[in-house]
This record gives sequence, C-alpha cells and structure tokens, in this order.
Amino acid sequence: MTSGHTITITPTRQHVEVTLNGEKLAESDRAILLDETGLPTRYYLPREDVRTEMLTPTSSATTCPFKGQASYWSAQVGGEVYEDLVWSYETPIPQSQGIAGLMCFYPDRVDLTIDGERLPTA
Repeated sequence: MTSGHTITITPTRQHVEVTLNGEKLAESDRAILLDETGLPTRYYLPREDVRTEMLTPTSSATTCPFKGQASYWSAQVGGEVYEDLVWSYETPIPQSQGIAGLMCFYPDRVDLTIDGERLPTA
C-alpha cells in the first residue's frame, strides 16, 4: 500500500437503507464500513440485502490498487436506467477480503439512510 494510504474495514450493526426515486434498492443491518484515505465512508452490503432483481450487470470494470478489480451493475427504477450505480469487488486483493462479493452504491447518486438519518449527498 502507498505510504500514508490506509483502508479500514469494519462490520457495523447500523441500519442502512438505499433508495432511489422513492424505490428501496437495499436494506441491511449487516453492512461493512470501508474507510479509505481521502474518501467518504462506503457502506458495503451483503448481496442478500440488495434487490438484485432490479440490477443488471454491465461490462464496466475498474481497478483499484488498494482493493482490486470492481464489477458494476445498473439499476432500473421507474422506467429509467441508472448506469453503473452499484459496484462490487468479487475477488479483491488479500488486504481487502472483508468486502469480497459485497455491493456498494454511489452515495451521491442514491438516498442513503443510516439509522433513520439521511446522509447528505456530496
């Protein structure tokens, strides 16, 4: 890892809800918090807590030197498609195994509510 760059992966019992245009996409009490230098906290959710029937895999992929290769999904809500709204590290590098297969939504593109309080969008 680059000097000064850290990633912390922590389980939480916070209640996390993800909605988009009033449609609930995910709800979990088993989120994993990922704190990474220079980025806001990310909430990674178990796939079983995400409405995957509303998601479609895309061909998009990115590589992070600190987590590995990410895969993406688009969501269809209210007749609209929201491209690459969700990502997951299916087989992350060893230092990030705590998020393997979990799904994360772009917090500035959805409504993210933690323990009943909506987080402000960036």
